[in-house]
Amino acid sequence: MEENKVVQALAALAHPLRLRVFRALVVAGPEGATPGTLLETIDVPATSLSFHLKELTSSGLVSQERVSRNLRYRAAFDQMEGLLSYLTENCCAGEPCAVDAKASSCC
Repeated sequence: MEENKVVQALAALAHPLRLRVFRALVVAGPEGATPGTLLETIDVPATSLSFHLKELTSSGLVSQERVSRNLRYRAAFDQMEGLLSYLTENCCAGEPCAVDAKASSCC
């Protein structure tokens, strides 16, 4: 993942509501969710949700698809995995990280 895409994704997640929306879409899985479903899950005004979904979509972390008359949003799992891989790429000098931080000689 390119550094500028990483920064854009992290900036999109650096807002509490966008983070909650993204996490709700991750929980929804590949099926995704409609804005109505997200409104039931996350207590937020519809106009606010629309703005934050737009920001997440423009960052590449969320995709949008029109299904009949509804919009369906999905977490872009490939982008999420790319972001996590980028963040952990050089963790522990390429060695598997120890589960017990006290036993680890890394980081």
